[in-house]
Amino acid sequence: MFLDNSQFMNDPLQTVLILLAIAVLAVVIFRLLRLPPMLGYLLAGVIIGPHALGWIPATDETHHLAGFGVVFLMFSIGLEFSLPKLVAMKNIVFGFGTSQVIICILLVMAIAWGLGLNWHVGLVLGGALAMSSTAIVIKMLAERAELNSTHGRQIIGVLLFQDLAVIPLLIIVPALASEIDSDSSDFGLMFAIAILKVISVLALILFFGQKLMRPWFHLVARQKSSELFVLNVLLITLGLAWLTELAGLSLALGAFLAGMLISETEYRYQVEDDIKPFRDILLGLFFIPIGMLLDMQVVVENFIWVFAILAALIGLKIVLIAGLSRLFGTDASVAVRTGMNLAQSGEFGFVLLAQAGAIGLVDNSILQPVLAAMVLSMFIAPFIIEYSGSVVQRFYSSEWMYRAMQLTSIA
Repeated sequence: MFLDNSQFMNDPLQTVLILLAIAVLAVVIFRLLRLPPMLGYLLAGVIIGPHALGWIPATDETHHLAGFGVVFLMFSIGLEFSLPKLVAMKNIVFGFGTSQVIICILLVMAIAWGLGLNWHVGLVLGGALAMSSTAIVIKMLAERAELNSTHGRQIIGVLLFQDLAVIPLLIIVPALASEIDSDSSDFGLMFAIAILKVISVLALILFFGQKLMRPWFHLVARQKSSELFVLNVLLITLGLAWLTELAGLSLALGAFLAGMLISETEYRYQVEDDIKPFRDILLGLFFIPIGMLLDMQVVVENFIWVFAILAALIGLKIVLIAGLSRLFGTDASVAVRTGMNLAQSGEFGFVLLAQAGAIGLVDNSILQPVLAAMVLSMFIAPFIIEYSGSVVQRFYSSEWMYRAMQLTSIA
């Protein structure tokens, strides 16, 4: 007998309890099966979501709770980076990252045109499919101690640019729907103001943040209170995430900047240890709402289209990203690993498609199969990443040397 959905609508505690119970059960089962736990979270989301048992409604509150996991994940990644290291990665972020997003959008637009779709639809779909999953990729890189490897640095650089690319895309999508683009001066002015606001906020955070962070942490640490120290970390993380969201950027990017600023202080390792429980728990809860998006009825009814989109998405992204990685001077084995790690769709792709669907820019008959393929790509992603090393090792002899260098670096 199914549970009454209205109970969960009105009782947030029951919703949280179900999320926690499902999360614990999923982790236990998938660890026993020696499979990535995030697959358990995704599958649990499908089962308890609105398209199956309907135990958890797909509300904004559920997605906001899940989003905090990505915030703390990106904060911990920011702790691994200093500002000089980020500047040193500018070619990867703005060269590799820009090329990947633009070429991916153009490819999807060409395919959409070939299928007789409007170029507006192609642009929106291209922007959504160009994104990769920060949460899945970064978590698996961290678990495999590959964040500071050559392919790990490339992956992080591309993901950072994708976060930045979401800003102009979120501006362009409603402009296309309302045909503001027909008046280029109005659209150009709106776009310029948005970009100027973003640059101003980033400059403000990086300039004043660097000057204030160390003395402020010294003051807090002198109080010799562990709870005050943790509260201070939470305040800085969520505060900067809120500030960047206010400016039109993502919560995750603000959290990354907060981590990067703290990494310049001598408290980075203490902060990383304190924040880890919050990060891992909330990140697990992030994957359940992603699983809730998958409607198996859509997959069954549009089987051929869904799997054609899925195969094209994964295949084209692996080839494109691996090719670009080679152009930027990396070894073939590293390039293929980078492509396989970034082959899936990402969280921000759902944001773009949700916006496009809400304003009627993309028809629901197109939107649903694309959404289903995107969610399935995230289901498959942990397997592709897990076995990417074995696949590359079979085809490239240089992978043995690369793995040896990587192990030496870790040691």
